[in-house]
Amino acid sequence: MADTERWVLGFDVGGSHVAAAVCRDGDFGLGTVVSAPHPEGETAEAFVDLLYRLSRDAGADREPLEGAILAVPGPFDLEAGVSRMQHKLPYLYGFDLRHALSGRLGMDAGRVRFLNDANAYLLGEIGAGAARGFARTIGLTLGTGIGSAFAVGGRIVTEGRGVPPDGEIWNLPYNGATVEDFVSTRAIAGAYQRSTGRSCAVVDIAWAAKCDAEARAAFEEFGRSLGRVIRTVLAEFEADAIVLGGGIARSAELFLDAARGELPQGPLELRIAELAERAPLVGCGVAWFAGCAAAIPAEPQSAGTIAD
Repeated sequence: MADTERWVLGFDVGGSHVAAAVCRDGDFGLGTVVSAPHPEGETAEAFVDLLYRLSRDAGADREPLEGAILAVPGPFDLEAGVSRMQHKLPYLYGFDLRHALSGRLGMDAGRVRFLNDANAYLLGEIGAGAARGFARTIGLTLGTGIGSAFAVGGRIVTEGRGVPPDGEIWNLPYNGATVEDFVSTRAIAGAYQRSTGRSCAVVDIAWAAKCDAEARAAFEEFGRSLGRVIRTVLAEFEADAIVLGGGIARSAELFLDAARGELPQGPLELRIAELAERAPLVGCGVAWFAGCAAAIPAEPQSAGTIAD
């Protein structure tokens, strides 16, 4: 890496794994991406050890860095660097991850920052993926739940016209239930079980869709629900592009046409994420260097580089 290049270390904290890579300013290119499952020893100290090992595997000890930024699920106090999650990673609840990690990395605590994972995903696609060049964008991550993020002019927004509280749509009322009841893996699995009487994982339903009409119908029903949510719940935001990511998006050919069929004619583009699982790591770089995240300062502090 050239001396003039600027790099930040990014982490993507998922439900079962953590990924890490260094990200370069300018084109937001990533170095080697490494990942590992959460530690068997379910303690905060073991988790910090895991992050430290991943940072070394990603090459963070070989080049000077400006800092580190973690894409994390919520609820999480991004300002304090403290998890408020109790339903997952409970051993991190109330733990001061910022100071613990900064000590291991040899960085000032102010150089360890945090970013909501759905926001990181959308920022990655804005910086180097399917959302480049659009003024008003929404990112939806489709999986066991539905994550959402909103951006205007390339910056994450959590309030304003058409933006629900904290930018989250999963729990918004929809059709007598919530959005997540209709746009999630359980919606697909439920539709398939109703038509066949069989309980199957969504990945198996996707494989079966090549020759199983009921499996295809379950995905098409999901697509129609997704399109209706976009047409109604998300309409007021007036997005130019909506980018779909997450595990279900890998089977876009099974539901995308059905979703588009529910949308009115207009300029809205419905796109599949280009960066896939790399998006949050790229988004960490975008948030750091471009100051696009509401949760971190608009102008990251500048104090040279940090060596191990």
